[in-house]
Amino acid sequence: TVQYTLALINTMLSEDGKNAALFHSEEDSYTPLLKLLPKENGYIAESACRVLVKLLGARTKSPEITQAQASCSSSPSSTTATGGQDSGRPAGLVGEVLATLLDWITQQLRVGPGVGVAGAGAGRRGALCVWSLACLLRDRPVRAMLLPRGGLSLLTPFLTPPTSPPQLQVLYEAAVCVWMMSFLPSAAETFFNARALPALVEIAKSVSKEKVVRVVVMTIKNLLNMEGCPFASEMADLNVLKVVSILRQGTWADPELEEVLECLEEELAAAVRAETTFEKYRTQVLSGTLDWSPITSDPTFWKDNAQAFEAQNFQVVRVLLKLLEVSKEPRTLAVACSHLSLFLQHHPHGKHIVQELQGKELAMGLMAHPEAEVQKQALLCVQKLMISNWQVFQAA
Repeated sequence: TVQYTLALINTMLSEDGKNAALFHSEEDSYTPLLKLLPKENGYIAESACRVLVKLLGARTKSPEITQAQASCSSSPSSTTATGGQDSGRPAGLVGEVLATLLDWITQQLRVGPGVGVAGAGAGRRGALCVWSLACLLRDRPVRAMLLPRGGLSLLTPFLTPPTSPPQLQVLYEAAVCVWMMSFLPSAAETFFNARALPALVEIAKSVSKEKVVRVVVMTIKNLLNMEGCPFASEMADLNVLKVVSILRQGTWADPELEEVLECLEEELAAAVRAETTFEKYRTQVLSGTLDWSPITSDPTFWKDNAQAFEAQNFQVVRVLLKLLEVSKEPRTLAVACSHLSLFLQHHPHGKHIVQELQGKELAMGLMAHPEAEVQKQALLCVQKLMISNWQVFQAA
């Protein structure tokens, strides 16, 4: 039967990868397997997929794959996130087989059973698809082929903290896929749209398995070092530097992971410094919408830029005070109060300047705000305005 034959082939390929040469000697050993993918019998379709992945993996050095690599690397449109005019199908039989198999895999992840689920039962096919991509993406041209098919967005749901050992393995394989995709410079926009970075950071916070941490950290490093640093701002907002610093305090069996963490921490620190320049901060304040960011917890920024607040007759300070007066957004009010407190702390004449601009009255008015965080930040601001030696008061 078909099921028995597929089981036999799977066993042959699992026991000895060299057995794949028996199938490669045939002119076309792929088409019969491709015809089994649409079968309603789940076992047959999934077994055919496994055999195809193993056969393709064993043939990575064939002339057709080399031709596919050349085709993908030489055509900029084939690696765009939008797909462009290129269909992502390199020339040659193997290229056509890869394209058809990727279409089937992404279709299963998009509408089939197990979408975003990595476990037994309904999640079995989703786990198979992730495993298949982890094997296929070892070849660079396959990464370029997966990009316009929405592969990154389909993999992101698997980047969630696991609740069982099977889910942990699928998480690892999904992370490996995302890591391999991070080598594509053209994938930056797709990574951003897929919200892959926040998912990776959450994994780094909550998963302690070393092999998972290793691949997540290496992916973050790749994203940070993409041309133009497109993720530096998002990494600063997500406080990735703090996450990496905490990871560095852990004990890891792999010395290479420790080296990568040390290197990444240095690179992130430099990126955060670049993202917290005063001009960028000024632009944020003038936008009228404030949010919590690394600037709030970076004393170096406020110390180094204390005199910069004097520009244009203390324009930034005036805008912060105006926000206290007119803004209806609780977060903006709380952050503005916090930033005024930091200005008071680091500028030698900050107290006098803010009082001259009626800042004390504005801050006191917010102490009765219905939002607790606004009350808290307003109170801290007023304390620094009213107490001369506030450092002693704070220590007490």
